[in-house]
Amino acid sequence: MSVDALKNALPAYAKDTKLNLGSVTSTSQLTEQQLWGTVLACALATRSPQVIRELAEEAGDHLSAEAFEAAKAAASIMAMNNVYYRATHLIGDETYSTLPARLRMTVIGKPGVDKADFELWCLAVSAINGCGRCLESHEKVLREQGLSRELVQEALRIAAVINATAATLDAEAVLTPATV
Repeated sequence: MSVDALKNALPAYAKDTKLNLGSVTSTSQLTEQQLWGTVLACALATRSPQVIRELAEEAGDHLSAEAFEAAKAAASIMAMNNVYYRATHLIGDETYSTLPARLRMTVIGKPGVDKADFELWCLAVSAINGCGRCLESHEKVLREQGLSRELVQEALRIAAVINATAATLDAEAVLTPATV
């Protein structure tokens, strides 16, 4: 179970996705923990069982137990925050942004891994979930932590490719009749 298994499962029309999946996971300038934490958090954000199974197993080979849990925590907390902050922004009444969220988010302050790594994973999940407010917030923290725009862009590329992989494979699972 691996990136290679996902690449092999992608149909011919998704050749670009297949090639991009290989390149974002093999030519990254991110640290190993940053890369595989981003991969895992993004896989979880797609909600695709096949993508989660394949990438979680491979990520487990590259991440400590603490980093694996932190990547899962990033996907979980952003599943909540992205809905809340995207909604308060989309309503269009800035008063909502001044009200306290009153949502527990302590994992962001103590994620169990380097803060920049956790913020990178939150940013990538926010890209998949489409929350502009969260993207702005996490990008700002990452830049303050010293990450370059190129490294931030890498996380965004990983999110885009993993999301495309999940969308394609999930669609194919529905469109391809099950063999008995």
